Amino acid sequence: MEKKTFYVTTPIYYPSDNLHIGHTYCTVAADTIARFKRLLGYDVKFLTGTDEHGQKIQTVAHEKGLTPKEYLDGIVGNIKELWKTLDITYDRLIRTTDEDHKEIVQKIFQKLYDKGDIYKSEYEGHYCTPCESFWTESQLVDGKCPDCNREVKLAKEEAYFFRLSKYQDRLLKLYEENPEFLQPESRRNEMLNNFLKPGLEDLCVSRSTFDWGIKVPFDEKHVIYVWIDALSNYITALGYLSDNDEEFKKYWPADIHLVGKEIVRFHAIIWPAILMALDLELPKKVFGHGWILFDNDKMSKSKGNVIYPEPLIELYGVDALKYFLLREFSFGQDGSFTKEKFLNRLNSDLANDLGNLVSRTVAMIDKYNGGIIPEGKVKEEVDDSLIALATSTAGRVEKHMDNLSFGNSLEEIWKLISRANKYVDETTPWILAKEEDKKPRLDTVLYNLAESLRIVSVLVRPFMEKTSNSIWKQLGMDHGQGTSWDDLANWGNLPAGLKVRKEAPMFPRLDVKQELEKINEFNEKFIEKRYGKKHSNEEKTENKEKDENYITIDDVDKVDLRVAKVLEAKKHPDADKLLVLQLEVGDEKRQVVSGIAKYYNPEELIGKNVVLVYNLKPIKLRGIESHGMILAADKGKKLTLVTIMDDIGSGAKVK
Repeated sequence: MEKKTFYVTTPIYYPSDNLHIGHTYCTVAADTIARFKRLLGYDVKFLTGTDEHGQKIQTVAHEKGLTPKEYLDGIVGNIKELWKTLDITYDRLIRTTDEDHKEIVQKIFQKLYDKGDIYKSEYEGHYCTPCESFWTESQLVDGKCPDCNREVKLAKEEAYFFRLSKYQDRLLKLYEENPEFLQPESRRNEMLNNFLKPGLEDLCVSRSTFDWGIKVPFDEKHVIYVWIDALSNYITALGYLSDNDEEFKKYWPADIHLVGKEIVRFHAIIWPAILMALDLELPKKVFGHGWILFDNDKMSKSKGNVIYPEPLIELYGVDALKYFLLREFSFGQDGSFTKEKFLNRLNSDLANDLGNLVSRTVAMIDKYNGGIIPEGKVKEEVDDSLIALATSTAGRVEKHMDNLSFGNSLEEIWKLISRANKYVDETTPWILAKEEDKKPRLDTVLYNLAESLRIVSVLVRPFMEKTSNSIWKQLGMDHGQGTSWDDLANWGNLPAGLKVRKEAPMFPRLDVKQELEKINEFNEKFIEKRYGKKHSNEEKTENKEKDENYITIDDVDKVDLRVAKVLEAKKHPDADKLLVLQLEVGDEKRQVVSGIAKYYNPEELIGKNVVLVYNLKPIKLRGIESHGMILAADKGKKLTLVTIMDDIGSGAKVK
């Protein structure tokens, strides 16, 4: 019988630098899904890749004295090595510099142009270089890029445009009729309220100010921009519009696109619109996962808080890292990575729970039955709850995996592990071993523990294959009987008579204080090895940047800060993150739009004395004029307004 297919993708990563643990998160999740579906019997296609065109790549390569391709080959080589270290089982790593991808992208662009969905015009807007995105003034938040919060600059150039606005109604209908298309729900609401309902504008899909990209087939002054170049990888990798499109017919539409929350808009609005224009089916689901933060701050090389996966794998093994990433964080939300959390999770779950259960079971079979797994003959009531839990766990894991709830899936597995450890204490094999007439009951207890481990070994396999293999080896199992997903619903599939093999503990207990020092040491060594003896040059650059970041007393004098009293506050009609404030500044009334809606309800602001940047040039934020900016302090996820302790009166100057 022909297998059901399943197509899962990661985003194609932008290789302007080496990948850190945040990038690893998404790829590990996709790999786990792929492994799980294969275990269930699916014919799986798993795609990952790299997005290799654009101005930023060209600039970075130039700074290093390399051609873009030379620079990229080194970075992509490191990425492939990382995925190999992590045992990532992708079927293809597509590069947007691959010849087949480039040819098909040109065909896609031509097809959209011939259909009238691409046209030539002139673009003027606010450009964010790091995001390589144009924004209208109404889309800016506090005058900055709404995606990365960096400064933007006005830019103007001739360009080709995709008629995104043409597909607005169809996209709204998609969201209304298929709420499962974009998950989690918070991402769906964000797309609806911040982009679709306010109205879509046509999209710039070519650039002429740089040349590192795929040429527009009928106008070589232009290169095809990221929206069509990068997003199309999901179908170019399957041979769409090629001489061999068998894989496209077999696997498309994708079952799930996994993407970071910062690129949800591209995948949940732009990509489906392009597919609509091409008359193709849409992916079944787009899932926007959260970020891994470091001490509640986004990881960034410039901040010096990047944790690389390679040192953690070298110290603790690939399965320890995978387990932590998938167990610790809820996949749809941000999660904070700390080295202490990582080490404590390894001690509690892997060393104390799973590692201890394997070691105890194998050691007792070795000691009490000569290393041979006995046949269970004497059943007691205490066995029933263990057997019932063991044979029902797979069903609950499967439901959680369908919802991408990796942490909940692992929690279900660990309930079984905890129950098996408790079973040891309840049945006291060491006491049973003292009486010869209790030997049949002892044999049953030992068999039940080994059989529980067989089931655990299959359950953890999509998450931790090396650990699964180690359990099989220690139980004397091979890859045959009892190792399929269907075998998990039945008790007794582990053959008696197998000889166990005692090995060193899979996850030894760790001294957290010592290991913290070790992680820092290994991370630093990795950075030096990967980037060279960088500190002398980078320190000079950093010191220069610090000097350039100083302002003079003359700069301070330019800023006019005033006390302002909040008279009225209400939500912005077109932006969930913004509040519209009416302020009293002495005898003057001012309107200010501020991005504080996440932290304050409008009613609690009434009567507050805040600090206003009085002489800031007025701008429009999502169509509403804002004259000035109120000051606030933020740290991590907390934000608080700067206020005045004494009632000095609105309009007073802050010095």
